Amino acid sequence: MEKARAKMTVEEVKRLADTKPHGQHWTSFVRGKRKQVGEMNKTEAAYAEYLEGQKVLGNVLWYAFEAVTFKLAEGCRYTPDCLVLLTSGFAKLHEAKGFWAEDARIKIKVAAAMFPFRFVAVKRLAKKRGGGWEREVF
Repeated sequence: MEKARAKMTVEEVKRLADTKPHGQHWTSFVRGKRKQVGEMNKTEAAYAEYLEGQKVLGNVLWYAFEAVTFKLAEGCRYTPDCLVLLTSGFAKLHEAKGFWAEDARIKIKVAAAMFPFRFVAVKRLAKKRGGGWEREVF
C-alpha cells in the first residue's frame, strides 16, 4: 500500500519556488533571501564601513563595491566584493567573507593566478578575539 503524501497549498509552493530557485548554490540561502546584484550583505557592509574609516585615515583613496567581473572560463565568472585604490596608487581586489564556500575559494585562487592583481580575502574577527579583520592574500 502506498503512503499518503501531504498536499501543499499553492502559497507553500510559491514560497518554496521564491526561496530556492533552480540552479542557485545552496550557500545563497543559508541565512535567508538571496541578495540582489549590487546589494551588500552584513559582512560586506561592515567592511565598507571599515574602508570608509581607512579613507578618513588617508590609507584608501577610493573603493567601489562589485565594480569588476573576471571571466575565469566559459560560463564561469568571479566578481570580487571591492575594488580598492590605495593612496599609493596601488589597486587591490578585496573579498569580504563570513565563511568560505569551496567554490568561492577556488574562484579567488584561479583569478589570482590568471590576472596581475593582488586579491585579498578579509574575514571579520569576533569581538572576543579583538575584533578587526583577518587578511589572506592570494
